[in-house]
Amino acid sequence: MIEKVLLLALTLFTVAIALSLYRLIKGPSMPDRAIALDTVGVNLVSAIAIVSVFLSTKAFLDAILILGILSFIGTISFSKYIERGVLIERKRND
Repeated sequence: MIEKVLLLALTLFTVAIALSLYRLIKGPSMPDRAIALDTVGVNLVSAIAIVSVFLSTKAFLDAILILGILSFIGTISFSKYIERGVLIERKRND
């Protein structure tokens, strides 16, 4: 019974990732794309956690942590780019 629930949850997360990727590509504005990127990261972490539970292993926990950190950094840098137009600000000596 638990296997069926895990497979259903994994299927629903796969559909959610596909819809978020569509919004990431076809988003009407840049903030929509930033939110879609964050949603893809969260859903991907959740899908990997479900696979880890389904396979009864702890091998994917490191991948979940790394993916979560990279997703957070990607979302922050993308939103900073939308806000300012540059990622790294340099002070000029005039």
